[in-house]
Amino acid sequence: MTRNTSRWWHADQRETMTLMTILRIDHVGIAVADLDAAIAFYAENFGIQSVHEETNVEQGVREAMLAVGDGTTRIQLLAPLDESSTIAKFLDRNGPGLQQLAYTVDDIEQTSAELRAKGLRLLYDQPRRGTAGSRVNFVHPKDAGGVLVELVEPAL
Repeated sequence: MTRNTSRWWHADQRETMTLMTILRIDHVGIAVADLDAAIAFYAENFGIQSVHEETNVEQGVREAMLAVGDGTTRIQLLAPLDESSTIAKFLDRNGPGLQQLAYTVDDIEQTSAELRAKGLRLLYDQPRRGTAGSRVNFVHPKDAGGVLVELVEPAL
């Protein structure tokens, strides 16, 4: 029997007062090998259109945001720029599929500080540039029940 080393829903974390504000689910990230083919698949099969595309060299991805319904719900498609990117490694390990769940936060610095104070590990010391000039950081999946949680503070 293997021991589960992920830290998930500890009582002391649930009872701690927080000042951070999670505003909503920002998007669900899906790793894909071919961004253009994935965009076409979602458009042709589900009628979901790409509303924003960009290359993020720092993150090593080509990405597209797809608007669902009234546009407040988004799907982010992520394709690797090269074999060294995190998404390429994810695809090698897991194949295409769900890669992350992202929450919109009002203050990424405050949110990051509170999560660290609760003992959660964040992937970056400081927020990095995300889609459309947003600032992002990630909670380590071993500290979030196996889910890579992205924190997104939208650009002003």
